[in-house]
Amino acid sequence: MNYWQHIFVGLCGGMGLLALVGCGPSTSNEQTSGSTNASSGMMSFPVKTASGIEMIFLGGGTFTMGSDQESPDEGPAHKVTLSPFLIDQYEVTHEQFAKVQIPNPSHWQDDPRKPVEQLRWRDAKLYCNERSLLEGLTPCYDEAKEGWPCNYEANGYRLPSEAEWEFAARAGSKDGYPVGKRALNQSAWFGDNAGKQTHVVGTRRPNDWGIHDMYGNVSEWCQDAYEEEYYASSPEKNPRGPEDTAENNRRVMRGGSWKSSADMCRVTFRQGQQTGDSDACFYTDFCGFRCVRSISEEDAKKLASDTSSE
Repeated sequence: MNYWQHIFVGLCGGMGLLALVGCGPSTSNEQTSGSTNASSGMMSFPVKTASGIEMIFLGGGTFTMGSDQESPDEGPAHKVTLSPFLIDQYEVTHEQFAKVQIPNPSHWQDDPRKPVEQLRWRDAKLYCNERSLLEGLTPCYDEAKEGWPCNYEANGYRLPSEAEWEFAARAGSKDGYPVGKRALNQSAWFGDNAGKQTHVVGTRRPNDWGIHDMYGNVSEWCQDAYEEEYYASSPEKNPRGPEDTAENNRRVMRGGSWKSSADMCRVTFRQGQQTGDSDACFYTDFCGFRCVRSISEEDAKKLASDTSSE
């Protein structure tokens, strides 16, 4: 059976959910199932959006974020509780980016299934808004206001918070390398195996929740401003980063990239990257992203059910 071309049953509150999801761009033979995750007890299942993009529903929950064993900005390790959300199963590709008719500044455009890169933070937010409009959703970013503030209550797409990103990347694991550091070659395109370029998304093994390329290929923009000591004062429920200020134009990037060492692909590694929004020559060819969307479990089940009946 091909990857994601399977029937899954998600059990929640005694009710069964049955959905059939089409095959994504993955060429991996690794298979996962959408259900209640045995290690975390969290509900997860795949859905397909109105524009045909494959996402994973994550039911939220509590996990330990950060590490006390690595770089100072990765600590202290602290408890975080998140509400449910959808996250793209794959990094945003050239093919997807073209649908919103935004100029694509990427360096490697030889295959439409590769992830976009060399993206400014604002370009990623603009894509989120345009994708929301394509699906009849309310955009999260207010383009009329300075800095394009994010409305987390809107039902459209946005960049993940740093906490949402790490939660999805961990997939219930407490390890700094959820896929295993020795197995990183099978799960990530990074400095040791990428050949100094990006690769087609979904061609490495996914994590335990079926999400691809959370480690390597391109580093991924998060919504949060970067502050080295933020974890010391981060709230427990749905943290959204330090307060935005005009002086702080660095945003969190996560996941490592095609040029990263294995250490930079660990799940807690943080990087503060200049947004590039005011830089006419932004040539950082490892900056990509994926989208998330706030959603209730009930609405996510309906979306999955609608997908299966098409």
